[in-house]
Amino acid sequence: SMSKDLSELMKEATKEVHEQAENTPFMKNFQKGQVSLHEFKLVTASLYFIYSALEEEIERNKDNPVYAPVYFPVELHRKAALEEDLEYFYGSNWKEEIPCPEATQKYVERLHYVGKNHPELLVAHAYTRYLGDLSGGQVLKKIAQKALQLPSTGEGLAFFTFDGVSNATKFKQLYRSRMNALEMDLATKKRVLEEAKKAFLLNIQVFEALQKLVSKGQENDHPVQPKAELRPRNTNKSYEHGPVPGKESERTNRRHTDMMPTTPLVRWILALGFLAMTVAVGLFAM
Repeated sequence: SMSKDLSELMKEATKEVHEQAENTPFMKNFQKGQVSLHEFKLVTASLYFIYSALEEEIERNKDNPVYAPVYFPVELHRKAALEEDLEYFYGSNWKEEIPCPEATQKYVERLHYVGKNHPELLVAHAYTRYLGDLSGGQVLKKIAQKALQLPSTGEGLAFFTFDGVSNATKFKQLYRSRMNALEMDLATKKRVLEEAKKAFLLNIQVFEALQKLVSKGQENDHPVQPKAELRPRNTNKSYEHGPVPGKESERTNRRHTDMMPTTPLVRWILALGFLAMTVAVGLFAM
């Protein structure tokens, strides 16, 4: 079976952990639009730390033949988009406000370790995250936009918007062909597949940690004070994609206030709903 293309082997290797996420009953909560602004902000924060580490290591190895063929920074990189979203949700001091749970830090450390010591395994992390986000991004974007009453101009959803990819299907075909062309012996191929499973498990651990964070109502050991309203990135300039109508902004604020969960249990359930869906919907389409 190891004679198959790497992309096909990767999909098969992660099938079991993929199904664990896909079959969780909590996914239905997100599909119904039952996600709060607070959970969405926490997810975005953790993704920022993860992608910052991933893309730092990708840049370190962009000329390394074990990764260079799948180097697509313009099309795929998410750090800048996440920074844009975080500034929108948290304000200009977002770097001081966002939490980094221990599980997220563990994921970050693994990415740095792989990038510095075993760069041939980096493709497993890139494939797991990027193609998953690209595949399920548009579905998740629409659900989140509706559930959180986010502006139709796309504010707060830059992470799900791949401006550098005009045709997702064709790009994924190109990415897989480049990945399949990577030169690696049988032993290396097996290690890459194991790393792909590890990447998925690291994602699940991050989700579990965020669930606990929400259920305890804490961020960095401090009481959470969920903000009902969204702050623009910069009050001195208009939105990048045009002004947000006043009435829409008013509805957004009122909607966020109305839908904040009132109990830790409800928050916990909604958190898992969004987090599980983020991975499962994305990887399902890979």
